[in-house]
This record gives sequence, structure tokens and C-alpha cells, in this order.
Amino acid sequence: MRKIFPWHLVVVLGAPAIVAAQQPTKVPRIGYLGASSASANAPRIEAFRQGMRELGYVEGKNIVIEWRHTEGKSDRLPALAAELVRLKVDVIITGGSGATRPAHEATNTIPIVMTQDPDPVGNGFVASLARPGGNITGDEEILGREMHE
Repeated sequence: MRKIFPWHLVVVLGAPAIVAAQQPTKVPRIGYLGASSASANAPRIEAFRQGMRELGYVEGKNIVIEWRHTEGKSDRLPALAAELVRLKVDVIITGGSGATRPAHEATNTIPIVMTQDPDPVGNGFVASLARPGGNITGDEEILGREMHE
């Protein structure tokens, strides 16, 4: 199982802590938006949690993850994306293009880290893999590999 891009989150979540190194910092909040059920994505979720632990982030201790899954009801995606925006998460992770589009429509300021999108350029989410632009990014190594599988 591949580890899912936790280094992107370290950049997004860690930069404010570096700037304010002497001041107490708030606990970073990640929003996850998935178009299926938590049980269907269990291996990916565990790989993500493990990658975050390896970087020193432990869910419930020094990071909060707001998990939102549609449980197979994709029409719920816009409402769940809006809920993550209302919660003022620091970053939104999306599982697939079906989840990325509603997240992007819900915010143009919160960073979005997309995963499992076979054609992020063709879907209009990023200008290019090397220079995504906007508030959407992804792991270029994973994205590139998925595009060629």
C-alpha cells in the first residue's frame, strides 16, 4: 500500500508553526472528503495515519482529522465539502475527482490536496502537474504513477 503524500500536509500545516515557533500553536485540523465509505477506504486511511505518525502527527493528540464520507451517496459531497469549510479546516484532502470538484467549488482559499485522480489536468483541477496553481495540489509522484497505470 502506498503512503499518501503526508509531506504535503507538513508543508501546509507546519509553516505557521515555524513562523510562530515561540508561541503556542493551535492544533492543525485536516478535513478528509471521500466519495465512498470509511470501510471501503480503510487500507488507504490507515496508510495515511501511519504516514502522519511517522512525521510526528498523532490523530487526537497533536492533529485533528475531520473524516467525511458519503457512504455511497455522492449527492452528499457538496454539503460535506461545505461542512468542512464551515469547520475552518486548515487543509482538505479529497479521495478522487468526484470529491475534489465539490471541495473546489466550496472554497478557493483552503488548500486542497487531491488523491486518486487519473487526470487532474484534464479535469481542470490544476494547470499542470509541475505547477498546479490555485488552491489544489497533489503528490506529483503518486499522480504521475496513477496516470500511467
